[in-house]
Amino acid sequence: MAKGSSIRAAAHVLWLAAAMLLLSAAIAFAGGGKPMGGHGKHGRLADARALVGPNRCVARTARRSKLPRVRRRCARKPAVAQAPPQPLYWGATIGDHLTGDQAPWDMNAVARFEQDAGKSASMVQFFQPFSQCSGSGCSFYSFPTTPMDDIRGHGSIPVLSWSSQAIPSTLSQPEFQLSDVISGRYDEYIAEFAEEARDWGHPFFLRFNWEMNGDWFPWAEGVNGNAGGEYVAAWRHVHDIFAAVGATNVSWVWCPFVDPGNSMTDLSSLYPGDGYVDWTGLDGYNWGTNPASPRGWRSFDQLFRRTYDEITQSVAPGKPMMLAEVGSSEHGGSKADWIRDALTRIPTEYRQIRALLWFDKFDDNMDWPIETSAPATDAFAAGIGQPSYVGAGYGGLSGGTIPPPS
Repeated sequence: MAKGSSIRAAAHVLWLAAAMLLLSAAIAFAGGGKPMGGHGKHGRLADARALVGPNRCVARTARRSKLPRVRRRCARKPAVAQAPPQPLYWGATIGDHLTGDQAPWDMNAVARFEQDAGKSASMVQFFQPFSQCSGSGCSFYSFPTTPMDDIRGHGSIPVLSWSSQAIPSTLSQPEFQLSDVISGRYDEYIAEFAEEARDWGHPFFLRFNWEMNGDWFPWAEGVNGNAGGEYVAAWRHVHDIFAAVGATNVSWVWCPFVDPGNSMTDLSSLYPGDGYVDWTGLDGYNWGTNPASPRGWRSFDQLFRRTYDEITQSVAPGKPMMLAEVGSSEHGGSKADWIRDALTRIPTEYRQIRALLWFDKFDDNMDWPIETSAPATDAFAAGIGQPSYVGAGYGGLSGGTIPPPS
Protein backbone atom coordinates (compact mmCIF):
# COMPACT_ATOMS: atom_id res chain seq x y z
CA MET A 1 0.00 0.00 0.00
CA ALA A 2 2.80 2.40 0.91
CA LYS A 3 4.57 1.66 -2.34
CA GLY A 4 1.36 2.14 -4.36
CA SER A 5 0.71 5.39 -2.55
CA SER A 6 4.19 6.65 -3.36
CA ILE A 7 3.71 5.85 -7.04
CA ARG A 8 0.35 7.61 -7.11
CA ALA A 9 1.88 10.65 -5.35
CA ALA A 10 4.76 10.80 -7.79
CA ALA A 11 2.37 10.56 -10.73
CA HIS A 12 0.28 13.36 -9.25
CA VAL A 13 3.36 15.57 -8.95
CA LEU A 14 4.34 14.85 -12.54
CA TRP A 15 0.80 15.64 -13.69
CA LEU A 16 0.86 19.01 -11.89
CA ALA A 17 4.26 19.86 -13.37
CA ALA A 18 3.07 19.03 -16.87
CA ALA A 19 -0.04 21.16 -16.40
CA MET A 20 2.04 24.11 -15.26
CA LEU A 21 4.34 23.76 -18.28
CA LEU A 22 1.36 23.69 -20.63
CA LEU A 23 -0.15 26.76 -18.93
CA SER A 24 3.16 28.68 -19.23
CA ALA A 25 3.42 27.79 -22.90
CA ALA A 26 -0.11 29.03 -23.54
CA ILE A 27 0.61 32.37 -21.85
CA ALA A 28 3.84 32.81 -23.81
CA PHE A 29 2.04 31.98 -27.06
CA ALA A 30 -0.74 34.53 -26.32
CA GLY A 31 1.85 37.25 -25.61
CA GLY A 32 3.63 36.62 -28.90
CA GLY A 33 6.92 36.12 -27.05
CA LYS A 34 7.23 39.89 -26.35
CA PRO A 35 6.64 41.98 -23.21
CA MET A 36 3.07 43.33 -23.17
CA GLY A 37 2.81 47.03 -23.95
CA GLY A 38 6.32 47.55 -25.34
CA HIS A 39 9.88 47.52 -24.03
CA GLY A 40 11.54 48.80 -20.87
CA LYS A 41 9.87 51.02 -18.31
CA HIS A 42 7.42 52.46 -20.86
CA GLY A 43 6.11 48.96 -21.51
CA ARG A 44 5.68 48.32 -17.81
CA LEU A 45 3.82 51.60 -17.42
CA ALA A 46 1.46 50.58 -20.23
CA ASP A 47 0.91 47.25 -18.50
CA ALA A 48 0.07 48.99 -15.24
CA ARG A 49 -2.51 51.21 -16.99
CA ALA A 50 -4.05 48.15 -18.67
CA LEU A 51 -4.36 46.27 -15.43
CA VAL A 52 -6.23 49.07 -13.70
CA GLY A 53 -9.31 48.44 -15.85
CA PRO A 54 -9.43 44.79 -17.11
CA ASN A 55 -11.12 43.92 -20.34
CA ARG A 56 -14.47 42.57 -19.25
CA CYS A 57 -14.82 40.37 -22.31
CA VAL A 58 -11.58 38.56 -21.44
CA ALA A 59 -12.64 38.30 -17.80
CA ARG A 60 -15.93 36.71 -18.76
CA THR A 61 -14.15 34.15 -20.97
CA ALA A 62 -11.76 33.16 -18.17
CA ARG A 63 -14.68 32.59 -15.79
CA ARG A 64 -17.17 31.08 -18.21
CA SER A 65 -17.21 27.73 -16.40
CA LYS A 66 -18.75 29.50 -13.41
CA LEU A 67 -21.27 31.60 -15.35
CA PRO A 68 -24.62 30.60 -16.83
CA ARG A 69 -24.46 29.65 -20.48
CA VAL A 70 -25.74 32.98 -21.81
CA ARG A 71 -24.47 34.53 -25.02
CA ARG A 72 -22.96 37.97 -24.43
CA ARG A 73 -21.77 40.23 -27.17
CA CYS A 74 -18.77 42.41 -26.32
CA ALA A 75 -18.46 45.20 -28.87
CA ARG A 76 -16.32 48.33 -28.99
CA LYS A 77 -18.00 51.57 -28.06
CA PRO A 78 -18.66 53.72 -31.10
CA ALA A 79 -16.12 56.52 -31.64
CA VAL A 80 -17.28 59.95 -30.54
CA ALA A 81 -17.64 62.21 -33.58
CA GLN A 82 -15.42 65.32 -33.48
CA ALA A 83 -17.37 68.55 -33.29
CA PRO A 84 -17.19 70.64 -36.46
CA PRO A 85 -14.77 73.61 -36.48
CA GLN A 86 -16.06 76.84 -34.97
CA PRO A 87 -16.51 79.85 -37.28
CA LEU A 88 -14.29 82.86 -36.49
CA TYR A 89 -14.07 86.50 -37.45
CA TRP A 90 -10.60 87.27 -38.76
CA GLY A 91 -8.58 90.29 -39.74
CA ALA A 92 -5.43 92.19 -38.91
CA THR A 93 -3.61 95.23 -37.66
CA ILE A 94 -2.05 96.45 -40.91
CA GLY A 95 1.07 98.60 -40.98
CA ASP A 96 2.48 100.99 -43.56
CA HIS A 97 4.71 98.46 -45.36
CA LEU A 98 2.13 97.71 -48.05
CA THR A 99 1.11 101.18 -49.27
CA GLY A 100 3.13 103.67 -47.25
CA ASP A 101 0.38 104.32 -44.69
CA GLN A 102 -1.42 102.23 -42.08
CA ALA A 103 -4.99 100.99 -42.19
CA PRO A 104 -7.61 102.30 -41.70
CA TRP A 105 -6.21 105.71 -42.67
CA ASP A 106 -5.37 104.09 -45.98
CA MET A 107 -7.93 101.42 -46.79
CA ASN A 108 -5.86 100.42 -49.83
CA ALA A 109 -3.59 98.74 -47.27
CA VAL A 110 -6.52 96.50 -46.31
CA ALA A 111 -7.12 95.63 -49.96
CA ARG A 112 -3.44 94.75 -50.46
CA PHE A 113 -3.41 92.59 -47.35
CA GLU A 114 -6.59 90.81 -48.45
CA GLN A 115 -5.03 90.18 -51.85
CA ASP A 116 -2.12 88.40 -50.16
CA ALA A 117 -4.46 86.50 -47.83
CA GLY A 118 -6.83 85.49 -50.60
CA LYS A 119 -9.93 86.42 -48.58
CA SER A 120 -11.67 89.56 -47.36
CA ALA A 121 -11.19 90.47 -43.70
CA SER A 122 -14.17 90.57 -41.35
CA MET A 123 -12.27 92.78 -38.83
CA VAL A 124 -9.74 95.63 -38.98
CA GLN A 125 -7.93 96.82 -35.86
CA PHE A 126 -6.30 100.15 -35.10
CA PHE A 127 -4.98 101.97 -32.04
CA GLN A 128 -5.70 105.29 -30.37
CA PRO A 129 -4.58 106.77 -27.03
CA PHE A 130 -6.37 109.31 -24.88
CA SER A 131 -4.02 112.10 -25.79
CA GLN A 132 -0.95 113.43 -27.52
CA CYS A 133 1.26 115.56 -25.32
CA SER A 134 4.13 117.91 -26.02
CA GLY A 135 5.86 120.79 -24.31
CA SER A 136 2.91 123.02 -25.10
CA GLY A 137 0.34 120.71 -23.48
CA CYS A 138 -1.92 117.80 -24.36
CA SER A 139 -4.59 117.46 -27.02
CA PHE A 140 -7.19 114.71 -26.65
CA TYR A 141 -8.37 112.48 -29.48
CA SER A 142 -12.07 112.41 -30.26
CA PHE A 143 -13.96 109.34 -31.35
CA PRO A 144 -12.51 108.26 -34.76
CA THR A 145 -15.72 108.46 -36.78
CA THR A 146 -14.13 108.58 -40.24
CA PRO A 147 -11.87 105.51 -39.83
CA MET A 148 -14.79 103.62 -38.26
CA ASP A 149 -16.99 104.52 -41.24
CA ASP A 150 -14.28 103.41 -43.67
CA ILE A 151 -13.90 100.02 -41.99
CA ARG A 152 -17.66 99.49 -41.87
CA GLY A 153 -17.99 100.58 -45.48
CA HIS A 154 -15.49 97.88 -46.38
CA GLY A 155 -17.79 95.30 -44.80
CA SER A 156 -15.58 94.73 -41.75
CA ILE A 157 -16.07 95.17 -38.01
CA PRO A 158 -13.91 97.89 -36.40
CA VAL A 159 -11.68 96.91 -33.48
CA LEU A 160 -10.50 100.02 -31.62
CA SER A 161 -7.68 99.51 -29.14
CA TRP A 162 -8.04 102.51 -26.85
CA SER A 163 -5.56 103.29 -24.07
CA SER A 164 -5.53 105.66 -21.10
CA GLN A 165 -2.13 107.11 -21.95
CA ALA A 166 -0.49 109.89 -23.89
CA ILE A 167 1.85 109.59 -26.85
CA PRO A 168 4.79 109.56 -27.22
CA SER A 169 4.32 106.47 -25.06
CA THR A 170 6.54 106.07 -22.03
CA LEU A 171 6.26 103.85 -18.99
CA SER A 172 6.32 106.80 -16.60
CA GLN A 173 3.33 109.10 -17.17
CA PRO A 174 2.44 110.80 -13.88
CA GLU A 175 -0.48 112.61 -15.54
CA PHE A 176 -2.03 109.34 -16.74
CA GLN A 177 -2.03 107.04 -13.75
CA LEU A 178 -4.92 104.69 -13.09
CA SER A 179 -5.79 106.78 -10.04
CA ASP A 180 -6.36 109.75 -12.35
CA VAL A 181 -8.98 107.76 -14.26
CA ILE A 182 -10.61 106.49 -11.07
CA SER A 183 -10.77 109.92 -9.44
CA GLY A 184 -12.70 111.39 -12.37
CA ARG A 185 -9.94 113.60 -13.73
CA TYR A 186 -10.80 112.55 -17.30
CA ASP A 187 -14.53 111.99 -16.89
CA GLU A 188 -15.51 114.88 -19.16
CA TYR A 189 -13.30 113.60 -21.97
CA ILE A 190 -14.41 109.96 -21.52
CA ALA A 191 -18.09 110.93 -21.47
CA GLU A 192 -17.72 112.99 -24.65
CA PHE A 193 -15.93 110.10 -26.34
CA ALA A 194 -18.66 107.68 -25.20
CA GLU A 195 -21.41 109.96 -26.49
CA GLU A 196 -19.69 110.16 -29.88
CA ALA A 197 -19.44 106.37 -29.94
CA ARG A 198 -23.15 106.12 -29.10
CA ASP A 199 -24.07 108.64 -31.78
CA TRP A 200 -22.02 106.76 -34.39
CA GLY A 201 -24.54 104.06 -33.67
CA HIS A 202 -22.94 100.89 -35.06
CA PRO A 203 -21.44 97.90 -33.24
CA PHE A 204 -17.68 97.81 -32.71
CA PHE A 205 -15.13 96.14 -30.46
CA LEU A 206 -13.41 98.33 -27.86
CA ARG A 207 -10.21 96.77 -26.51
CA PHE A 208 -9.36 98.94 -23.53
CA ASN A 209 -5.93 98.97 -21.79
CA TRP A 210 -4.73 95.61 -23.08
CA GLU A 211 -1.82 93.41 -21.84
CA MET A 212 -2.43 94.65 -18.32
CA ASN A 213 -0.76 91.58 -16.76
CA GLY A 214 2.63 92.70 -18.05
CA ASP A 215 4.79 95.60 -16.92
CA TRP A 216 5.46 97.42 -20.20
CA PHE A 217 2.46 99.77 -20.43
CA PRO A 218 1.75 102.74 -18.11
CA TRP A 219 -1.69 101.35 -17.15
CA ALA A 220 -0.27 98.17 -15.57
CA GLU A 221 -0.32 97.77 -11.81
CA GLY A 222 3.08 98.10 -10.18
CA VAL A 223 4.37 100.70 -12.68
CA ASN A 224 3.74 104.41 -13.18
CA GLY A 225 2.59 104.71 -9.55
CA ASN A 226 -0.35 102.32 -10.08
CA ALA A 227 -1.43 100.26 -7.07
CA GLY A 228 -3.01 96.83 -6.81
CA GLY A 229 -6.74 96.80 -7.50
CA GLU A 230 -6.67 100.02 -9.51
CA TYR A 231 -6.82 98.36 -12.91
CA VAL A 232 -10.24 96.84 -12.24
CA ALA A 233 -11.47 100.05 -10.62
CA ALA A 234 -10.37 102.15 -13.63
CA TRP A 235 -11.95 99.72 -16.10
CA ARG A 236 -15.27 99.72 -14.27
CA HIS A 237 -15.23 103.50 -13.99
CA VAL A 238 -14.79 103.94 -17.76
CA HIS A 239 -17.34 101.22 -18.53
CA ASP A 240 -19.88 102.87 -16.21
CA ILE A 241 -19.55 106.17 -18.05
CA PHE A 242 -20.28 104.46 -21.38
CA ALA A 243 -23.27 102.70 -19.83
CA ALA A 244 -24.56 105.96 -18.34
CA VAL A 245 -24.64 107.72 -21.71
CA GLY A 246 -26.26 104.71 -23.41
CA ALA A 247 -23.34 103.57 -25.57
CA THR A 248 -24.68 100.02 -25.91
CA ASN A 249 -23.10 99.47 -29.33
CA VAL A 250 -19.71 98.86 -27.67
CA SER A 251 -18.41 95.30 -27.15
CA TRP A 252 -15.78 95.39 -24.39
CA VAL A 253 -12.70 93.23 -24.93
CA TRP A 254 -10.51 92.39 -21.92
CA CYS A 255 -7.18 91.24 -23.34
CA PRO A 256 -4.14 90.08 -21.32
CA PHE A 257 -0.84 88.79 -22.72
CA VAL A 258 -0.01 85.08 -22.92
CA ASP A 259 1.77 83.83 -19.82
CA PRO A 260 3.10 80.33 -20.57
CA GLY A 261 5.37 80.36 -17.51
CA ASN A 262 2.72 81.70 -15.10
CA SER A 263 5.08 84.51 -14.07
CA MET A 264 2.95 87.62 -14.67
CA THR A 265 0.29 89.33 -12.58
CA ASP A 266 -2.53 86.98 -11.57
CA LEU A 267 -5.36 87.30 -14.10
CA SER A 268 -8.19 86.76 -11.64
CA SER A 269 -7.13 89.93 -9.78
CA LEU A 270 -7.29 91.92 -13.03
CA TYR A 271 -10.63 90.68 -14.35
CA PRO A 272 -13.33 93.38 -14.05
CA GLY A 273 -16.17 90.85 -13.87
CA ASP A 274 -18.61 89.31 -16.32
CA GLY A 275 -20.91 92.32 -16.15
CA TYR A 276 -18.10 94.55 -17.43
CA VAL A 277 -16.62 92.31 -20.15
CA ASP A 278 -18.21 91.04 -23.38
CA TRP A 279 -15.24 89.23 -24.92
CA THR A 280 -11.96 88.08 -23.46
CA GLY A 281 -8.77 88.24 -25.48
CA LEU A 282 -5.15 87.17 -25.70
CA ASP A 283 -2.05 88.61 -27.35
CA GLY A 284 0.97 86.44 -28.08
CA TYR A 285 4.03 86.31 -30.32
CA ASN A 286 6.60 83.75 -31.38
CA TRP A 287 9.73 85.90 -31.15
CA GLY A 288 12.06 83.12 -32.26
CA THR A 289 15.73 84.06 -32.51
CA ASN A 290 15.24 87.43 -34.18
CA PRO A 291 18.28 89.52 -33.08
CA ALA A 292 15.92 92.38 -32.17
CA SER A 293 14.50 90.28 -29.31
CA PRO A 294 15.68 86.65 -29.29
CA ARG A 295 13.31 85.00 -26.82
CA GLY A 296 13.27 81.52 -28.34
CA TRP A 297 11.09 79.60 -30.77
CA ARG A 298 7.74 78.48 -29.39
CA SER A 299 4.82 76.80 -31.07
CA PHE A 300 1.33 78.25 -30.94
CA ASP A 301 0.33 75.63 -28.38
CA GLN A 302 3.35 76.37 -26.17
CA LEU A 303 2.51 80.06 -26.18
CA PHE A 304 -1.26 80.06 -25.81
CA ARG A 305 -2.48 76.84 -24.22
CA ARG A 306 -1.84 77.52 -20.52
CA THR A 307 -3.34 81.03 -20.47
CA TYR A 308 -6.21 80.03 -22.75
CA ASP A 309 -7.12 77.23 -20.35
CA GLU A 310 -6.90 79.54 -17.35
CA ILE A 311 -9.25 82.11 -18.87
CA THR A 312 -11.75 79.69 -20.41
CA GLN A 313 -11.88 77.31 -17.44
CA SER A 314 -11.50 79.65 -14.47
CA VAL A 315 -11.42 83.41 -15.04
CA ALA A 316 -14.20 83.87 -17.61
CA PRO A 317 -15.50 80.50 -18.81
CA GLY A 318 -18.66 81.92 -20.37
CA LYS A 319 -17.05 84.50 -22.64
CA PRO A 320 -15.97 84.20 -26.30
CA MET A 321 -12.30 84.99 -26.90
CA MET A 322 -10.48 87.13 -29.44
CA LEU A 323 -6.81 86.72 -30.34
CA ALA A 324 -6.17 90.42 -30.79
CA GLU A 325 -2.46 90.30 -31.61
CA VAL A 326 -0.73 87.25 -33.09
CA GLY A 327 2.53 87.02 -34.98
CA SER A 328 5.62 84.94 -35.66
CA SER A 329 9.18 85.69 -36.66
CA GLU A 330 11.01 83.98 -39.52
CA HIS A 331 14.08 83.48 -37.31
CA GLY A 332 14.63 80.19 -35.51
CA GLY A 333 12.23 77.91 -37.40
CA SER A 334 9.69 77.75 -40.19
CA LYS A 335 7.26 80.67 -39.99
CA ALA A 336 5.13 79.00 -42.65
CA ASP A 337 4.79 75.83 -40.54
CA TRP A 338 4.02 77.92 -37.45
CA ILE A 339 1.22 79.75 -39.25
CA ARG A 340 -0.13 76.55 -40.75
CA ASP A 341 -0.21 74.83 -37.37
CA ALA A 342 -1.86 77.77 -35.60
CA LEU A 343 -4.61 78.35 -38.15
CA THR A 344 -5.39 74.64 -38.24
CA ARG A 345 -5.54 74.19 -34.44
CA ILE A 346 -7.60 77.23 -33.50
CA PRO A 347 -11.03 76.32 -34.97
CA THR A 348 -10.98 72.76 -33.58
CA GLU A 349 -8.81 72.74 -30.43
CA TYR A 350 -9.39 76.28 -29.09
CA ARG A 351 -13.14 76.38 -29.38
CA GLN A 352 -13.76 79.59 -27.40
CA ILE A 353 -11.54 81.58 -29.76
CA ARG A 354 -14.08 83.17 -32.10
CA ALA A 355 -11.98 85.99 -33.57
CA LEU A 356 -8.36 86.36 -34.69
CA LEU A 357 -6.31 89.40 -35.67
CA TRP A 358 -2.85 88.95 -37.19
CA PHE A 359 -0.35 91.69 -36.31
CA ASP A 360 0.73 92.54 -39.85
CA LYS A 361 3.14 95.29 -38.97
CA PHE A 362 6.89 95.69 -38.58
CA ASP A 363 7.22 96.76 -34.95
CA ASP A 364 10.39 97.22 -32.88
CA ASN A 365 12.40 95.64 -35.73
CA MET A 366 10.35 92.43 -35.48
CA ASP A 367 9.28 90.66 -38.67
CA TRP A 368 5.62 89.95 -37.90
CA PRO A 369 3.88 90.52 -41.28
CA ILE A 370 2.80 87.56 -43.38
CA GLU A 371 4.63 89.13 -46.33
CA THR A 372 8.14 88.44 -44.97
CA SER A 373 8.44 85.38 -47.24
CA ALA A 374 6.44 83.67 -49.97
CA PRO A 375 6.06 80.45 -47.91
CA ALA A 376 4.67 82.45 -44.97
CA THR A 377 2.21 84.31 -47.21
CA ASP A 378 1.09 81.09 -48.88
CA ALA A 379 0.65 79.31 -45.55
CA PHE A 380 -1.45 82.16 -44.21
CA ALA A 381 -3.63 82.22 -47.33
CA ALA A 382 -4.14 78.46 -47.12
CA GLY A 383 -5.06 78.63 -43.44
CA ILE A 384 -7.42 81.59 -43.72
CA GLY A 385 -8.92 79.92 -46.76
CA GLN A 386 -10.60 77.40 -44.48
CA PRO A 387 -14.36 77.96 -44.30
CA SER A 388 -14.09 78.52 -40.52
CA TYR A 389 -12.56 81.95 -41.10
CA VAL A 390 -15.43 84.14 -42.24
CA GLY A 391 -14.84 87.04 -44.59
CA ALA A 392 -16.23 90.55 -44.85
CA GLY A 393 -19.94 91.13 -45.08
CA TYR A 394 -20.66 92.99 -41.86
CA GLY A 395 -21.27 96.45 -43.23
CA GLY A 396 -24.91 96.19 -42.15
CA LEU A 397 -24.22 94.79 -38.67
CA SER A 398 -26.54 96.35 -36.11
CA GLY A 399 -27.60 95.92 -32.52
CA GLY A 400 -25.65 95.89 -29.28
CA THR A 401 -23.00 93.39 -28.15
CA ILE A 402 -21.40 91.59 -31.08
CA PRO A 403 -22.00 87.83 -30.93
CA PRO A 404 -19.59 85.22 -32.31
CA PRO A 405 -20.21 84.35 -35.97
CA SER A 406 -22.59 81.49 -36.68
